[in-house]
Amino acid sequence: MGREFVEIFDEWVHTYDASVGGEDPEYAAVFENYKDILEAVAKKAVSPVVEFGTGTGNLTAALLSRGFHVTGIEPNAAMRQATESKFPQMTLLDGDFLEFDLPEAVSSFVSSYAFHHLTDKEKEQAIKLYASLLPSGGKVVFADTVFESEEAKQGRIVYEEGEGHKNLVEDLKREYYTTLPVLEGLFQQNGFDVNFTRLNDYVFLMDATKR
Repeated sequence: MGREFVEIFDEWVHTYDASVGGEDPEYAAVFENYKDILEAVAKKAVSPVVEFGTGTGNLTAALLSRGFHVTGIEPNAAMRQATESKFPQMTLLDGDFLEFDLPEAVSSFVSSYAFHHLTDKEKEQAIKLYASLLPSGGKVVFADTVFESEEAKQGRIVYEEGEGHKNLVEDLKREYYTTLPVLEGLFQQNGFDVNFTRLNDYVFLMDATKR
């Protein structure tokens, strides 16, 4: 359920904001337009919101700035502490994409740079779960690395190998980055209308509305 990657963030918590801010050249393309990506997610969300993978609270800040009621779900203790230090009044819970305590009401599930921690089978389980919990018109708004095809993914890996980006290549091979056709099928099969918008060379915005 993505928790096999939780310990990675025990160390990354200290440099995460620098990485997403463009200070790590190896990941510059992944996090290009980072603030705009977070705003794109927040713009499509509907309150009350459940945010998966709050991390250091960057998307959280964009959501709260819009006056949304936000419940944060974060499996890593160090990351929860980072968010809590910024927003001590918000509800922040231990959990993940598939196992979490649901607040009294939710109109949208949101996330940034995290859904790839789930296998495609787990993504299917998650989307089915969200469909059962959301009202008609409810939203799933995720921004994450997604590829147009498996061939495009392999081509990107070859390109990054040529650039000498060993850490990024390891990341691309280790985690469960999926493709647009897979996600489109999963959302549609579970009663969502979904649109995808490319936000940089790696990231697409997934904007799914329950029918």
